[in-house]
Amino acid sequence: MHSSTAAHLRRTPAIGAVVALAAGMLVTVAPAAHAATGATLPFTSVEAESATTTGTKIGPDHTQGTLASEASGRQAVRLSSGQRVEFTVPRAANAVNLAYSVPDGQSGSLNVYVNGTRLARTLPVTSKYSYVDTGWIAGAKTHHFFDNARLLLGRDVQAGDKVAVESTGTQVTVDVADFEQVAAAASQPAGSVSVVAKGADPSGNGDSTQAFRDAITAAQGGTVWIPPGDYRVTSSLSGVQNVTLQGAGSWYSVVRTSRFVDQTSSSGNVHIKDFAVIGEVTERVDSSPDNFVNGSLGPNSSVSGMWLQHLKVGLWLTGNNDNLVVENSRILDTTADGLNLNGSAKGVRVRNNFLRNQGDDSLAMWSLYAPDTNSSFENNTISQPNLANGIAIYGGTDILVKNNLVSDTNALGSGIAISNQKFLDPFSPLSGTITVDGNTLVRTGAMNPNWNHPMGALRVDSYDSAVNATVDITDTTIIDSPYSAFEFVSGGGRGYPVRNVDVTGATVRNTGTVVVQAEAQGAATFRNVTATQVGAAGVYNCPYPANSGSFTLTDGGGNSGWSSTWTDCSTWPRPGQGNPDPDPDRNLAKGRPATATGSQDVYTPGKAADGDSNSYWESANNAFPQAWTVDLGSSYAVRRLVLKLPPSAAWGARTQTITVLGSTDGSAYATVVGSRGYRFDPATGNTATVSLPSGTDLRYLRLSVSANTGWPAGQFSEVEAYLAP
Repeated sequence: MHSSTAAHLRRTPAIGAVVALAAGMLVTVAPAAHAATGATLPFTSVEAESATTTGTKIGPDHTQGTLASEASGRQAVRLSSGQRVEFTVPRAANAVNLAYSVPDGQSGSLNVYVNGTRLARTLPVTSKYSYVDTGWIAGAKTHHFFDNARLLLGRDVQAGDKVAVESTGTQVTVDVADFEQVAAAASQPAGSVSVVAKGADPSGNGDSTQAFRDAITAAQGGTVWIPPGDYRVTSSLSGVQNVTLQGAGSWYSVVRTSRFVDQTSSSGNVHIKDFAVIGEVTERVDSSPDNFVNGSLGPNSSVSGMWLQHLKVGLWLTGNNDNLVVENSRILDTTADGLNLNGSAKGVRVRNNFLRNQGDDSLAMWSLYAPDTNSSFENNTISQPNLANGIAIYGGTDILVKNNLVSDTNALGSGIAISNQKFLDPFSPLSGTITVDGNTLVRTGAMNPNWNHPMGALRVDSYDSAVNATVDITDTTIIDSPYSAFEFVSGGGRGYPVRNVDVTGATVRNTGTVVVQAEAQGAATFRNVTATQVGAAGVYNCPYPANSGSFTLTDGGGNSGWSSTWTDCSTWPRPGQGNPDPDPDRNLAKGRPATATGSQDVYTPGKAADGDSNSYWESANNAFPQAWTVDLGSSYAVRRLVLKLPPSAAWGARTQTITVLGSTDGSAYATVVGSRGYRFDPATGNTATVSLPSGTDLRYLRLSVSANTGWPAGQFSEVEAYLAP
């Protein structure tokens, strides 16, 4: 989500599930005792890079703005004229949907072959709906490179048969093919009102708008029937309530419009199912309601079996949509969100849907004006959101995100974001219990060009206010994240805390940098989190902004494979880099989280580790002894400390009595250097050096101050720790 007008858009597997990535297919396989993650889909996807080809494979690449970075699996196949990709059909099918890209400004077609025989029909390809620019969104580049095109083959193919696509002149990059056995068209329900009987033109030549309106009026309390055909609707429908709109199936009944339902309220009981709405949205204009549903369907409504494509947003839901169910649908190629619960949602269930190639969050809840409450995203499959998150929860009360499969997020996006980013006011922050359970995240997380550092696969973000809700993250699987697995951050840069987070039961495999990326103050407990093939270190724990407070990771037991800590907060770990060898002349304390027994006014503990000798920590006054502690991130053989006060002559000379203590676990401390007086004099730089004995090994450095001849408090502007004597 990003900022924009309030009227339509802000700028706008679990343990127990196995993700099979072999043979070019991404499917979920459920052990007997557990539900699989993601949707139960009517098709099976086959990646082009795993097929036989005479073209050129591109990727893998995670770099924003590259074609491969937006592809499924971050790889695809580029075809020049006459080149082809031949897929082995994984199961019985009679239709194919192809994700592809062509160069900007070009269109063309692909020949289609079944077992070597060329079909009479070709598959049209175009850049018309691609290459979207959103210059008002910070960090955005031209994006949305891919599109989808579908074809009924006109025959049945079986598992093991060959289906090939061949470029006829235009360069085409083929990403993935979805093979599907499409059922026969459904028959008209008894007693329903056909739009054709009201004058609709199934050829798509005439304007069917009034026929749809008349059918809806005539069918109150009943069903509007949309027979097989293409129907052109030139303006949005309103006053839709107490009616079912039903088609013969999403491959047969197609409504051509960029704005289907647009209404601020409805008495509800609206049921929309089993047809396609395909728009003509080629750019993102946030002031325009270019959506399948814009506003309210009213309480106790449903959307099911829909194919939604080439719109700005699938469903942008405001007003009363209580107990709405959105299920068993496909949302493809939107220039912004797939679905957004834009405040006030109560009891909404979004489940078993497939979303691909969104230009913003694929699924979002945004608690603007009133909180989204007791609503859920469950068992959805999401692929390739190219400018935001797979799933985003912006505020709300008692929200459930369960058993979803998210893959291949791009710039500005995590797989799942739990956030207090408000965008606009009035906003309702996270409250109650936010449950994130049984989700699988594959190749999710990305480099954020605005922060110039990465976003984790699963992010908890106190962007505009503290996260005080209970956040329970359970049974998560994170695979091949290019950067970190779990991130805790205050993305607005104001250092708000993230509290009350519990992570239980997670499997992390092949994460590019770290398992935990902690940048906010706050705390989380981890239990039964196992990691393998960790790229750099287990934990990155560096406050953002510097000295905004530390993040406490509590080991609840059962964790393995991620005990190490990234040691240099002045640099970001690169994927697969590993911890650098310590520089003996590097200040190990700089930028590290610091705490104290007390502080005076704004003179907080982090001021003594921020690299600025003019700022300083001052303890509570007249309350000796006082202690200042810094976590160096890992255990080091520290041999020398340099203690500083501000160099200004206004600071008179003084002596502080200090004891140096050390600990490897933050619990048991031992004296390293006994109590003695250290002289600070501005005439000699207001510094004091402390030599530590050889054999010293500590992660937590503590200075206990029992006296100060210049002021009744402990005071340090910088505490520097070095390996070199």
